[in-house]
Amino acid sequence: MPATENTDAATTSAPSTTESIEVVLPRITDPDGLELRDQTPPTPGAGQVLVRMEATGISFAEQQMMRGRYYDQPAFPFVPGYDLVGRVEAVGAGVDPSTLGRRVAAVTKTGGWASRVVVDAADLLPVPDDIDAATVEALLVNGITAYKMLHAMARPRAGRTVVVLGANGGVGDLLVQLARHDGLRVLGTASPQHHEALRARSVEPVDYRAPDAYDQLRLLAPEGVDAVFDHIGGPGLRESWRLLRRGGRLVSYGSVATVNDRGNPRIPVLKLILRLALWSALPDGRSGGFFDFWAGRRDRSRFNAGQREAVDALLELVRLGAIRPQIAERYPLSQVREAMHAVESRSHAGKIVLLGGAHDAAGG
Repeated sequence: MPATENTDAATTSAPSTTESIEVVLPRITDPDGLELRDQTPPTPGAGQVLVRMEATGISFAEQQMMRGRYYDQPAFPFVPGYDLVGRVEAVGAGVDPSTLGRRVAAVTKTGGWASRVVVDAADLLPVPDDIDAATVEALLVNGITAYKMLHAMARPRAGRTVVVLGANGGVGDLLVQLARHDGLRVLGTASPQHHEALRARSVEPVDYRAPDAYDQLRLLAPEGVDAVFDHIGGPGLRESWRLLRRGGRLVSYGSVATVNDRGNPRIPVLKLILRLALWSALPDGRSGGFFDFWAGRRDRSRFNAGQREAVDALLELVRLGAIRPQIAERYPLSQVREAMHAVESRSHAGKIVLLGGAHDAAGG
């Protein structure tokens, strides 16, 4: 957002009567251990804005954080929440007052599970008023991840074949839609209850729980595939590598298989990165890489420009009807425990979204 001359105090729009709450992760716990607290709306400092949250998401990162297993999570206690959509309610010194009232989005890594969130103005992503907040929310960390993995890392050509593990998930669903829009053949793993929906998206489904799931994938693509998108990690990563044809690329972006392990949470990710580097050095034409959402963050301006480019492209695809983020369920922020239980059940397809605004007053 454009800066203006510094002022001594934050500029605020008309105060909202909506109750403010925040969700605190106090320690390693299950969903019932999440704490709901009244929130004193924070004051934005210089170069910052206060955003009244309309929608925030639950991602696999929060599942890891509850177990103390996210790569670089802060010390307990803290407010989780990787991203959010909302409206600017106050601006700090140096921020253009015309920013007040604008619809914005931001990827925060933590802090999004609150009625009001302070965000650096430089990190704001302008978003339109005419697209549902939950839809925009699903395009943030999940959409940016899917878009960049497909278009910046794998780059398969139209007509080629890719495998999406967890094709019914928040990232997987968008990967599927983007891949099909690009003219790719998609093989996807999911539990059988989601197979009909995947077929409706022209995906060839395989039961991820089947002992011979990777053998089934090889039968569907006996000459190998051009890309595999793997969020599972662990021992199965080698099976994903074996699916590749010469010139194929394995994109790893998580380690679901190790989420309940003990010890240093950085170790599984470092092992993934090392394993992919070693395999990529083999003279067989295959390659692999780990998608780090925050790579390049040191060059903040360039990083934020890349975020905006991805979100703008995704929003345009939504407007064209080429993709449609799948919202599994919507819960008020005050029902975060129920929402997290739903996520942990792994029975839903798509993104589970937490809603702010008037929904906050539901109690908890």
